[in-house]
Amino acid sequence: MDCCTDVPARPQERGRAGTDFQQTVSQLLWASQGIIHVEDGVKLRAAPSAGGTHPLVVYLEFSSGGCPAPKAGLYRYEPAEHALESARDASIRDNPTRAALDQAVADEAPATVVLAADDERTRRQYPGHGERYGHMEAGHVAENVHRLCESWTLNSCPVSAFADAELADVLSLSAALEPLYLVSFGNRSEER
Repeated sequence: MDCCTDVPARPQERGRAGTDFQQTVSQLLWASQGIIHVEDGVKLRAAPSAGGTHPLVVYLEFSSGGCPAPKAGLYRYEPAEHALESARDASIRDNPTRAALDQAVADEAPATVVLAADDERTRRQYPGHGERYGHMEAGHVAENVHRLCESWTLNSCPVSAFADAELADVLSLSAALEPLYLVSFGNRSEER
């Protein structure tokens, strides 16, 4: 499934809170791990990665009522194609909310970016620092997502308190992947 139909692979202009949600999601995913350019045959991404090892896998969870498209469920972002691949067809909203220790933001936001890491990808090149570099990359990606949300006057909220094993189970992550960070986002309320 293409991240966004008829939307360029890279942002061409700044979005706003009223921007089509599908385009907003596309640009947020591009800012997380999208290919920004190719240099000497190497695909460079929007967030720095130790030695270009790219241990992160980005998932996107949509609620059943908060998003016009795509349909509710869990999707895996594929940077090389700038596309979403369905990981779970039905809404899983109740389960990640419980895994996130019932934090309201995990339940109320229309979408959540989920960052998981395969530390072995980095550990092969940096044996003593694979885990550390994966965590650092998650911070870079989350910062990109938060900054883009802020520039569009969207709310975003980091969620790092969750039950690791339960969240990995809910997301059906392979044993190689460890969930690191959730970023829930959506339109800002008028109260702010």
